[in-house]
Amino acid sequence: MKRYSAGVGLVLIALTAAGCGGGDTNAGRTPAVVGSGAPVIVPGRPGEQARTATPGQTVDTGAGAFNEADVRFMQMMVPHHQQALEMTALVKDRARSTKLRSFAERIDAAQGPEISAMQSWLRAKDKATTGAGQGHAGHMGRGAAVRMPGMATPEQMAKLQASSGQGFDRLFLQLMIAHHQGALTMAGEVLRTGIDVIAQRTALDVNATQSAEIRIMRDML
Repeated sequence: MKRYSAGVGLVLIALTAAGCGGGDTNAGRTPAVVGSGAPVIVPGRPGEQARTATPGQTVDTGAGAFNEADVRFMQMMVPHHQQALEMTALVKDRARSTKLRSFAERIDAAQGPEISAMQSWLRAKDKATTGAGQGHAGHMGRGAAVRMPGMATPEQMAKLQASSGQGFDRLFLQLMIAHHQGALTMAGEVLRTGIDVIAQRTALDVNATQSAEIRIMRDML
């Protein structure tokens, strides 16, 4: 299960403070108090460098400022996470490895709440919550899967559903590694071009968590 740091606590504070306000880039900035724990890296506004905030320090989060890169990242990550949950839902009845079963439970426990947090962010910005309440296969066509990095195709999902035992374990790991690598690609893009502090922190969290999980899955293979 994902471990939340003080940095993630800052994200939750900023998300609450953001409310429903804001144009795309010039909304008012919001102060927040950094929680206890390790220092937090606070992304700067466009043209500004990131800085370190210590526990107890009040920081200007800029929670109201966002751009289309931030929105696109959040909207794409919702169905991306949903497909990961579709994949983990198959593990219980098909996997042979007990280690894989435990690993899938970790993914499931982490990504479900992340979907809710991203959808809340999108609603606060008055943006469509892409894929809300639906799995990838139920609402997106093949072309969308190709455009979204790492997404398994309908054919790959059907093959996974039809497999079992060691064959399922291997295919699941191969598809989920590619899936995680796609998430890293999208996170890298928003880190380069986005400006919203919550989207930036989400992307950093995706980078850290899914990079570690890729290493674990490669070891399983």
